[in-house]
Amino acid sequence: MVSVSETLLFVAFVAYLVATFLFGGAVKSSSAAATNSYKRWGNLAIIVTIIGFVANLGYFITRWIAAGHAPVSNLFEFTTAFGMLVVGAFILIHFIYKTPALGLFALPIAVLIIAYASMFPKDITPLIPALKSHWLTIHVITAALGEAILAISAVAGLIWLLKNIDLTKPSKQRFWIEATMYLLVLVLGFVISTVSFSAVDYSAEYSYIDKEGNPHDIEYNLPALFGMNESEVITDGAMEPLIEVPPLINGKKLTTVVWAVLFGTVLYGLLRLILRKRIATVLQPLAKKANSQLMDEIGYRSVLIGFPVFTLGALIFAMIWAHEAWSRFWGWDPKEVWALITWLFYAVFLHLRLTKGWQGEKSAWLALIGFIIIMFNLIAVNLIIAGLHSYA
Repeated sequence: MVSVSETLLFVAFVAYLVATFLFGGAVKSSSAAATNSYKRWGNLAIIVTIIGFVANLGYFITRWIAAGHAPVSNLFEFTTAFGMLVVGAFILIHFIYKTPALGLFALPIAVLIIAYASMFPKDITPLIPALKSHWLTIHVITAALGEAILAISAVAGLIWLLKNIDLTKPSKQRFWIEATMYLLVLVLGFVISTVSFSAVDYSAEYSYIDKEGNPHDIEYNLPALFGMNESEVITDGAMEPLIEVPPLINGKKLTTVVWAVLFGTVLYGLLRLILRKRIATVLQPLAKKANSQLMDEIGYRSVLIGFPVFTLGALIFAMIWAHEAWSRFWGWDPKEVWALITWLFYAVFLHLRLTKGWQGEKSAWLALIGFIIIMFNLIAVNLIIAGLHSYA
């Protein structure tokens, strides 16, 4: 069953890649006769996307059967589920608005999320006591669905910005849109760094003392830049960590993030050398034929739908589960704090949109910043900061 699940996930990954190129064909060949172009390329692209989503859903169901619980209990499972839900949200919105440009930018983000997930351990492990609850399924899936819908607002915002910002002249807008491209490349850097050291079968063990004073052993799969609290090398010939971090910080995961940044920065530099222009500038022609007003509406409506779903999953259901697992509704755990920050940000987004009339560029930037906050929660908070959610 596990092998079937992995095969279905791979099929979904390939289908999303193929559909991206098909959506590219729809965008590239669109003209005044956009309807004919859409019928030829766009319909084929959405069919392939749906095939990929069905395979992705098949992965989710078969892994659930194999594990005996919802496959959202670790970073591999949650992140693949998040990628699947991003595609699901896109499919739903696509059938409402039928704009191929959205698929051209949404699917690569889903591909990147699934590729990121594949770098984490895929083994099915028994749930710890705190996770043995039906609220795990309800809370995590609802929160991921809300984030996925909110991600579509960021995609629409990115398209709006690429279409309307003049990237030929120096400006703050040009700097920040390219900074967003750089952050996306860093995720690729994580994939490349993990694959590279995995290919040479790198591993090293260290001992450390946790914040309660208990000794543990930990295995690093990348050269240790940061060591756990009071760490000592166990594996002969392994490098000593360059810096020792306090118990609040997970040295192994911080090492992973820094290697990702190093590899991602080198990759970004190589892309700039090869392309001889900014990445945003390369992508801009793909957004030129998009309807700005439509992108603004999609971005706004995605937040209108995603915000209450996220509120249910990440706050209300989360507090119910926290009370059941730890006998308290709120504990200022890093993950809880960042979920609250995310919620407050989108609440401000809707307030500014409804009362101050923030539309167009301002709305697009807010949508993009919101997605960066979500990804920071998924990557940095999960990988670096220790807390009750460190089981992820």
